[in-house]
Amino acid sequence: MSEKAANAAVIRLMEAAEESSQERLVKKHVPAWVVSGAIHVAVIAVAILLFGSRPAVTKPTDKLLTTTAEKADEPDDKNLTNDDLGIDSNIQAALPEIERLDAKTVDEKVTQDNVGQPNVTEDNNNATAVPGLGAEFTTPGTAGDTGAAMSGNSGNNGMMNAAATSGRSGATKTRLIREGGGNAASELAVAQGLAWLAKQQQQNGSWKFDQGRTDDIACATGFALLPFLAAGVTHRKKEEKDFKGYDQVVAKGLAVLMKACPLSGANSGKLSGDVYANAIAALPLCEAFGMTKDPALKPYAQAAVNFIARTQGPNGSWGYGNSGNNGDTSIVGWQIQVLKAAKLTKDLVVDDRVIQKANKFLDIAAAGSHKSMYGYNDNANAGPGTALTAVGLLCRYYISEWGPLHRNLVDGVGGLMKVPPVGTGVIKNMYYYYYATQVVHFAEGEDWRTWNEGPKSATDGTRKGGMRDWLIGQQLKKDLNKGSWEPEAGFIGSSCGRLGTTAMCLLTLEVYYRHLPLYKRGADGKAIQIIE
Repeated sequence: MSEKAANAAVIRLMEAAEESSQERLVKKHVPAWVVSGAIHVAVIAVAILLFGSRPAVTKPTDKLLTTTAEKADEPDDKNLTNDDLGIDSNIQAALPEIERLDAKTVDEKVTQDNVGQPNVTEDNNNATAVPGLGAEFTTPGTAGDTGAAMSGNSGNNGMMNAAATSGRSGATKTRLIREGGGNAASELAVAQGLAWLAKQQQQNGSWKFDQGRTDDIACATGFALLPFLAAGVTHRKKEEKDFKGYDQVVAKGLAVLMKACPLSGANSGKLSGDVYANAIAALPLCEAFGMTKDPALKPYAQAAVNFIARTQGPNGSWGYGNSGNNGDTSIVGWQIQVLKAAKLTKDLVVDDRVIQKANKFLDIAAAGSHKSMYGYNDNANAGPGTALTAVGLLCRYYISEWGPLHRNLVDGVGGLMKVPPVGTGVIKNMYYYYYATQVVHFAEGEDWRTWNEGPKSATDGTRKGGMRDWLIGQQLKKDLNKGSWEPEAGFIGSSCGRLGTTAMCLLTLEVYYRHLPLYKRGADGKAIQIIE
């Protein structure tokens, strides 16, 4: 059909409909309006997609990122400066992942090989002031492990481990529990004990002894913090996943100690009313700094160490009155633990002369041809298997380079083995067991197996009656004090009550990983040589 014919047909059709002029006008313009409207709608839709929805997506995302950043920074800000720290002190413990541990101890040798390093943030700023150092120590000695203080023996059986607290978490902790004689039951006891301790924390972050020295808040707080730190818990959340929530318990406790520790003036570094209690309060400051390298802790830990240096008596001991008078072996033991913890941080300054003087006092208090027994403030009444002898031997291990094969330490351990854990009945002298357990643990070998698990049966080779199972059996399993221990019948119970007794029992059950050995034997675990 031709174009002319087609047009004619259309015209005839329209004519046949007899359209009015208004209808023809509408039909002429409506298609254009429809097309134009559709185009505008499409343009508007595209604009909405490209521009209109952006604020709705971006705005909440930005807000979420801001909130996340604020919460990530919040613990560091609050942990050590804010009065209102952490979470409710009535916290419930998340029990550790102990399924991987055998119920029975595996008989393996504890070594330092392939020991993991703690997950810490290094502080490379060495410009931090060292407050509180007395005029007597204008030359503060060497920092780190370059001095004589904690240098370790360079012989075959003397090897210094710079990261003595690196066994408190992760795979290294699991291995040390297994190899050192711990088991699932001992770790469950630790978890339940920490849960009880967390519930005793006061609203302001402190702890209080339930009998005895009830007014010594710093000492009680220090005592309570030590088992948390020994378990690998610090105020840094990333340190230990097995005890979620306890980072704030530790943070609040550390804040209490920091507030109690002046950084200047005559009382710089003084946390408590006497040197004995002061060292117990100072120890967690040094340990927490060593584990995290948190620069906020450093000046307080250093001030506490300097206070110990200033208050040492003329004969190398420490007296109770914070006045630099001579004292006794029991006080020396706590000061040496603080100095050792500070030295191993490699950032806190420990004056070597303090260590040398302390060694001279230990010579005064020592008795026997191998100096393996210790008295109170001299060697009178010194004997094997006493609390003072255990204190003296631990000090020798830390500052006199008495490794596990040193003849003097071997002789001293032999004396301790004559007074092993009783295995039944109430705890009568936890002070002795706390120190003696550490000494025998560092000595390793069959003596440690016997001490920890009990003597071996001649008939079936099983062990029972050792320190580990005895302490677990004494722990309360029900009621409000579940996880704690009854106040022991000796000095700790009368002075520090249930809180102090529980802390010392926990530290004794954490001996497997609390401190790595400073010395090690040969690869086969046998003596290479005896140091005379």
